[in-house]
Amino acid sequence: MSDRDMLKGLQRTRRHQRVRKHVTGSSERPRLCVFRSNRHISAQIVDDSKSHTLCAVTTTAHEVSELLRDAKGHVEKSKIVGRILAERARAAGITKVVFDRGGYRYHGRVKALAEGAREGGLLEF
Repeated sequence: MSDRDMLKGLQRTRRHQRVRKHVTGSSERPRLCVFRSNRHISAQIVDDSKSHTLCAVTTTAHEVSELLRDAKGHVEKSKIVGRILAERARAAGITKVVFDRGGYRYHGRVKALAEGAREGGLLEF
């Protein structure tokens, strides 16, 4: 890994820490946090007061990857992941979340995941 790549990762971590100062999840409104790699995207809903993950979805999961087989491009796959996460959240009784973009720009795949979650029934973030 080059110094430039390490610096980019460090910058993202610092941005995420700045965001996390203001964004915390509670049992009434848990935090929807996003992790994006070059190939995959994952999202989870976390109750920070209990430090407990309530539900999670990733493109590497077998049952999710079967649904993503027909999708073209990362943005479309991210939108589907957002919808699946919203379904699982509604099954767990969660309707409102706080969005944590994880230090990434609210653009492209991160934005598509958020829009998919909204379409799936998660409100107010």
